[in-house]
Amino acid sequence: MSQYSQPDFWSLKARKEGYPARSVYKLKEIDEKFGVFKRFCGKALDLGAAPGSWSLYTLRRVGAAGSLAAVDLSPLSRQYDKGLFDKENFRFLQGDMTSMEIRDAALALGPFNAVLCDAAPATTGNSAIDAIRSLALSETAFEYAESALAQGGVFVVKVFQGGDSASLLKRIRGLFSQGRSFKPQSCRKGSFETYYIGLGKKS
Repeated sequence: MSQYSQPDFWSLKARKEGYPARSVYKLKEIDEKFGVFKRFCGKALDLGAAPGSWSLYTLRRVGAAGSLAAVDLSPLSRQYDKGLFDKENFRFLQGDMTSMEIRDAALALGPFNAVLCDAAPATTGNSAIDAIRSLALSETAFEYAESALAQGGVFVVKVFQGGDSASLLKRIRGLFSQGRSFKPQSCRKGSFETYYIGLGKKS
């Protein structure tokens, strides 16, 4: 049985507050610390969106004045959205974020003011391999940000610590006015995931 099969405090809290997964609190912490949506008006892109916690949080934060496009191989959970995923300001693209077809479809909906990515690879239990696979996804998300993020925009991406992840943070610092590394308290104990945040995309 998986060590994560039993719901913990954050998982139970998420269900109580209307989110399908505990990951919502990672974005909430990032938002509260770095002001991701503080002056937000416009469009956001959520990569690796399923089951939908980050998408729901984003839609609830931006309101009717903003819009969101989400991408994932798996469908989003409809258990808690209360019709938000049926609104005109939301678009879901089901497919592989690394494929050219999905990339082109997503970029056509931009430019975006925020690119968010909580995508994770299928883990193997080998931390070195998992870090390499995570970095590949994170670099793909960065390419979306390079291509589709408007000037002044924000980028949030999950990475597994290890390997050459520091090189991605260096690239983020080159593209944004600020590049930060942050590990939310709601990450699982013992997890080697962290988040890189780019603030203020340069022209």
